Amino acid sequence: MKTVERLKRWKETGAITGAQFDTIAAVVRKDRFSVFIELNVLLYLGVLFFIGGLAWTIQTYFASLGDAAIIVGLSAILAASLYYCFSRAAAYSNRQVESPNIGFDYVLYLACLVLASELAYIESRFQLLQENRDYYLLFSAFLYFVFAYRFDNRLVLSLALSTLAAWFGLKISRFGLDSIGSVRAAAIGYGVVVAGAGAWLSRQGIKKHFLEAYLHIAANVLFIAFLSGVLEKERLSFYFLGLLAVSAASIGAGIRFRRFAFLVYGTIYGYIGISAEVLLRVAPDLIGALVYFLISGAFVIILIVVLARGTGRYE
Repeated sequence: MKTVERLKRWKETGAITGAQFDTIAAVVRKDRFSVFIELNVLLYLGVLFFIGGLAWTIQTYFASLGDAAIIVGLSAILAASLYYCFSRAAAYSNRQVESPNIGFDYVLYLACLVLASELAYIESRFQLLQENRDYYLLFSAFLYFVFAYRFDNRLVLSLALSTLAAWFGLKISRFGLDSIGSVRAAAIGYGVVVAGAGAWLSRQGIKKHFLEAYLHIAANVLFIAFLSGVLEKERLSFYFLGLLAVSAASIGAGIRFRRFAFLVYGTIYGYIGISAEVLLRVAPDLIGALVYFLISGAFVIILIVVLARGTGRYE
C-alpha cells in the first residue's frame, strides 16, 4: 500500500484531520509549495545578524582597525548596497512598483542600517554635532523617506517613521521637557503629524498604498499616548475623551475601508481605557473585578467577531 493511500485511510478513520492530510500528502507527492514568508524572515534575520556582527566587530576591534579603516569599510558597504539598488530598480512611479527580486528590499534595508551605524560611529568618535546630535536622526529619517519612496519600500518607510519618532523624543529632552506629560504631548503631536502627512500624500496620488503604514504607526502611538493619560487620575477626563474619539475613528475607518486591524485597535484600546475608568471610579472588590472582566471580555470578543464579519476581510 502506498503512503498516500495509508494517509487516506487515516483520514477516513479520523486518525488525522483533513488539513493534516493535505499538508502531509503534499510533502509525500513532492508538490510545490510557497516558502515566500520563510525566505523573507530569513533574509530579515540575516540583515539583522549581519548588522549585529558588524557592530560587535567595530566595538571590539576599533582600536586596532583605526577610524579610517572602519569608516572606509562602512562607506564601501553602503556604496555597494546603494549601487545595487539604483542599478536594478525600476523607474520611479507614484503607483506601486514591484521589487525586482526577493532580496532587493533587504539590500536596501541593509544600506539604511549601515548608514545609521556609520553616522553613530562618526559622532561617537569625533562628536561633530555634540549637542545638536539629534540632527543625525532627522537627516537619517529624511534619507529613509527618500529611499522608501524611490524604491517603493514599506519596510524602510517604517524605519523612517520610527527614526522620526526618535527625533521627536530627543528634541523634547533637549528642551528639558522630559516629563511624562511632555513626552505624551509630543507623542500625540507626532501621531497627528504622521496621520496627516500620510493622508495628504495619499490625496496627492503619491504612493497611496503607503497610507496604511502611516496610519498603523500613528494609530498605535495615539492610542498608547491617550491610554497612558487615562491611567493618571488627575488627567483622566481629557485623555479619556481623546481615547474614545480615536477609538471611534479607528473602528469607523476599519468598517468603512474593510481593515480588520483598525477594528482591533479601536476595540481593544477603547476597552482597556473604559475598563480603567470603571475600575478607578467604582473600585470593586476582587470578585467584582473578575465578574466585570468575564462579562465585558466576552462581550468584546463577540463584538470583534461581529465586526470582523462585517469587514469581509481578515488581515
